[in-house]
Amino acid sequence: MAKFSYKGKSVNGKTIEGEVEAESVEAAQALVKKKRVKDAVVKRSGGGGFKFGTGIGLKDLSRFTRQFSAMNQAGLPLIQCLDILSEQTENKNLAVRIRKISQDIQGGGTLAESMEKHKPVFSELYCQMVRAGEAGGILDTILQRLADYQEAAEALRRKVKGALTYPVMVAIIAAIAVVALMTLVVPVFANMFKDMGGSLPAPTKMVMDVSDFLKANIWWMAILVIGTVVGVRQAINTNPKARFAWDGLMLKLPLFGDLQRKSAVARFCRTLGTLLSSGVPIIDALTVTAKTSGNVVLEASIYKTVEAISGGQSIADPLRATGVFPPMVIQMIAVGERTGGLSDMLTRVSDFYDTEVEAAVEALTSMLEPLVIVVLGGVIGAVMIAMYLPMFEMAGSIK
Repeated sequence: MAKFSYKGKSVNGKTIEGEVEAESVEAAQALVKKKRVKDAVVKRSGGGGFKFGTGIGLKDLSRFTRQFSAMNQAGLPLIQCLDILSEQTENKNLAVRIRKISQDIQGGGTLAESMEKHKPVFSELYCQMVRAGEAGGILDTILQRLADYQEAAEALRRKVKGALTYPVMVAIIAAIAVVALMTLVVPVFANMFKDMGGSLPAPTKMVMDVSDFLKANIWWMAILVIGTVVGVRQAINTNPKARFAWDGLMLKLPLFGDLQRKSAVARFCRTLGTLLSSGVPIIDALTVTAKTSGNVVLEASIYKTVEAISGGQSIADPLRATGVFPPMVIQMIAVGERTGGLSDMLTRVSDFYDTEVEAAVEALTSMLEPLVIVVLGGVIGAVMIAMYLPMFEMAGSIK
């Protein structure tokens, strides 16, 4: 199942928007049609806690949650907390949504119900935990746990993003340097060799042929690369099968796959542990964890686990059957189930995998740095040697 956002007009002509869950864009359009929404535009929603384009970052939301928790613990009324936060928050988009939540509560709604109307910002996990906190009378504690969770999730995201951004940027710069060398420097040598006449060594001819090909087709190649990237992204965002294949590939890549798997396991354990410790039922907690997993392969595995638990099985056995989770995680979860401390065990596992992700990031960076330097130096060195070979031969002939 995937999330799709829609925007259209109601029977009365008013603009209406929301989200639905469906297997495909066509199925989402059918669901929206049943809601009697006219001229609806249906798009696949992004994964994670909030939708891109809201103008509200995870840092803003985490700061709001932390301040909300502190005010609630101090005994301030809920409406007063929200009014103060709407005035002092620096993010104007968040301030507008806080004011709307305050107005909904004054109209008789609960905090969770009011936040659910702003799903692009307040995720399913956020709303479920707030609902559990309101029902149990421990909203301040829940908000504190939410702030801790968001800060840990943001730290993990930064680590993974840093690990993936560095080699990609270095590779792009290396490719630009090689293309500039082949299209700007090599032609100068080529013109000089043509003026001199005579036969050229095979490596020099090969480099000059590659240079001529790049000069003649560089823009077509750029269009092809950009088109491929845009096409793949579009397929991933609109086709569930393509998204499933892509996410599965991300988990199997030699270097990045291990990092992706560890970060996914850390996110799964932290999310599930936070929900369970907040009093959310196991089925609801797993469903929310699946929706916020960020990987559809992992999401499908969690949904299979939900079905197995609904049939009376324990959580460890169906997770083991998926083949996605490492044996150590399965064993720790099994121990947590037997001892009745599953939420604490999941938190410990997530802390462990956070350190594993940090170690994987350092190992990946230390491995890629010399690799990129060797490849880039080898390519540039080979080109320069090929260009100087005719000069060496000329010097030998003169002697």
